Amino acid sequence: MLLKNIRIENAAQATDIRITGQTFASIAPNLMAQPGEQVLDCEGKMALPPFVESHIHLDTCLTLPQVGVNKSGTLFEGIQLWSKYRQGITREELRNRALRTIRLYAAHGVQYIRSHVDITGGLTTMETLLELKDEVKDLVELQLVAFPQDGILSSPGAKSRMEAALEMGADVIGGIPHFEFTREYGVESMKYVIELAERTGKLVDVHCDEIDDEQSRFVESLATFAYAAGLGGRVTASHTTAMHSYNSAYCSKLFRLLGLSGIHFVSNPLVNIHLQGRFDTYPKRRGLTRVKELLEAGMNVSFGHDDMSDPYYPLGNGNMLDVLLMGLHVCQMLGYDELMNAYRIVTHNGAKTLHLGEDYGICAGNTANLVVLNAPDFLTALREHAGVVYSVRQGKLIKG
Repeated sequence: MLLKNIRIENAAQATDIRITGQTFASIAPNLMAQPGEQVLDCEGKMALPPFVESHIHLDTCLTLPQVGVNKSGTLFEGIQLWSKYRQGITREELRNRALRTIRLYAAHGVQYIRSHVDITGGLTTMETLLELKDEVKDLVELQLVAFPQDGILSSPGAKSRMEAALEMGADVIGGIPHFEFTREYGVESMKYVIELAERTGKLVDVHCDEIDDEQSRFVESLATFAYAAGLGGRVTASHTTAMHSYNSAYCSKLFRLLGLSGIHFVSNPLVNIHLQGRFDTYPKRRGLTRVKELLEAGMNVSFGHDDMSDPYYPLGNGNMLDVLLMGLHVCQMLGYDELMNAYRIVTHNGAKTLHLGEDYGICAGNTANLVVLNAPDFLTALREHAGVVYSVRQGKLIKG
């Protein structure tokens, strides 16, 4: 396959990309088509590495019609609604919803998805999604987190289910310290997930401080344990919305620790701008973590949907540009350079979060995965909400 006249990541000049088998064979201007080679003239449009969904719950997606309306708009009512609904989920119903969601993502150029999987009620959900993971591998790479929705120490049997899920093939260890019964339980749960990661070699992704309580400071515990164990590059703190409410003096101290630890952060702008600040009158908190400040301090931040048409969020369609636009507005990141380079948050930064390695990216020798947007640069893509013209995965055209 030969892609002609294509701009790679905002490049000023167009070039050509030759794909041989599953690999980017060569990238250079004026490549000549070979006999029988498929040629796509991209007409100066931009190519990006595939979009990365850093944080979604495939097991809850598209349940809104059945689960009921979250009238208060709070995280806690969402958890209550989900806790009731999850008891009656069948494997077939879950599989069908998850597959529909994955296809929505694929249509929008997403080829990597990290999904949190609730293991509170048992391991059937994990079993189902592990089976689906192999089925959809030609569309997306699916990374599954064993997520103890009701807490690790506050939910009977959670530790044994966690370890069983990892043995079954779960890729990532989850946690939710701010939902544990006590602060002591929350800290102990963070110690446990890091020790478990040391023992198993798995990644870690914790729902951390997803609350407006400025006293919820479990991110310092997670970062400290990760730093002490030397595991920071394998650890992610998702949400960290309480950081929005921390005083700046504390954040000054905290950022030093976070930087030393090397942990990653995931923000979910669509959902957290909806769920946070629900107990405020005015002024009303936005609730997102300090994305701009974390990035400026050299830390890795990526974005995710978190939810899609479920008890936590009633909208969503798998388009990472929607997530990105909300985040850029709420975090006041609308400077020219910020807009032009914002794609990195949902591509390269997400790849770091998912620990994808050096094979991610458009360069000769790497696996041939890319998307082509209907725009010459990323600022235009954002402004025009440009669609995906082509999506190539492992050298094969899966859209276009």
